[in-house]
Amino acid sequence: MTDQKIISVFAPAKINLFLHLTRKMQNGYHALQSLISFADIGDLIEIEPADQFSLSIKGPFASYFKEQEHHSAVGSSNLVVKAARALAQNADKPLNVKITLTKNLPLAAGIGGGSSDAAATLWGLQQLWGLDRNAPYLLPLMTKLGADVPVCMHCQPTLVEGIGEKLLQAPNMPEIPILIVNPLVSCPTAEIFMNHHGLFKDKITLPDNFATVFELVDFLRTTQNDLYAPAAQLVPEIGNVLNALDADTQCLLSRMTGSGASSFALFETIESAHNAQKIIQDENPDWWAKVGWLNRPERY
Repeated sequence: MTDQKIISVFAPAKINLFLHLTRKMQNGYHALQSLISFADIGDLIEIEPADQFSLSIKGPFASYFKEQEHHSAVGSSNLVVKAARALAQNADKPLNVKITLTKNLPLAAGIGGGSSDAAATLWGLQQLWGLDRNAPYLLPLMTKLGADVPVCMHCQPTLVEGIGEKLLQAPNMPEIPILIVNPLVSCPTAEIFMNHHGLFKDKITLPDNFATVFELVDFLRTTQNDLYAPAAQLVPEIGNVLNALDADTQCLLSRMTGSGASSFALFETIESAHNAQKIIQDENPDWWAKVGWLNRPERY
């Protein structure tokens, strides 16, 4: 095996700044419209050539994976394994790599951790194998892996429609201090969607530009996350997190992201975000809380 440098790919947390459901499709999926951005908080994928395929998982949330020693096996439910096998099959490449996932993000958290890991795996393997980044098989492959995988591959502010496969240009946005909080209670996405009984919304038109965080917040106040009601009903701790965020006088806007259970708060300064994080963690030591910058993902 030739000596080759490890390919490292950052897998950032996905944030749904708003999420509107627009209709229910015949296949049971929900069509949506969502403004998505990414934070410089996330997981890490490392890929290196090896004699045979393997996946190892380390980091703060590694122990949350069940039967970790079987993740490399055919039929694994791990999205990293699924992504690697699907790309190898489509590109007709032998999957002779060792993948290491450093899992810093909580699981089933509404911040696209698994989807972002899968996208980072695809990106890293494309680099390793010298593949066409716009190969025709790529979008169907990603959509089959999960609705959030295409936007996580895109990895920049995006207006998403359909079930997540339609990626449209997002308004220009500044870098914004963000605090993400998760009560470390998993939130089952499929169940959340099934329990949505609200009205469907018409698509909205977004401006071309948000010059400041205040302009963005003013706009976001006219929107919402349509999955909040069913999520908070199943996981009441989400309401507790939002109450804690809203109690901070420097919080400009708080909202649940994705299907929960993570919520975020936007701030004018990074110091304000750190202050809010300290208060929340002092009062809720069993919660996960991280500060970072929105629209500043350190990616490829």
